[in-house]
Amino acid sequence: MAKLSYETVIVFSVKEGEEAVKALTEKFQALIEANGTIDSVDVWGTRRLAYPINYETEGYYVLFNYQAEPEFPAELDRVIKITDGVLRSLIVKKGE
Repeated sequence: MAKLSYETVIVFSVKEGEEAVKALTEKFQALIEANGTIDSVDVWGTRRLAYPINYETEGYYVLFNYQAEPEFPAELDRVIKITDGVLRSLIVKKGE
């Protein structure tokens, strides 16, 4: 089956500190690498949120561009949802 291109933005909580953010970034990078090919990891860093999420006003943004099998994004989404320290995420399939 052909791999498709995806883009995932994950917003991490900054209240646990820089080390926690780094650990989560590495965790998701390893998960994506295990299931696909990473094209790029774009760290946007700490940004002010448009509205508070869980009483937090800032989040740490990381954008992953990768190629994976069509089944993988659902698994990635499941892992993101059960991971503490993730405020928001968005997985998008890129057009051809």
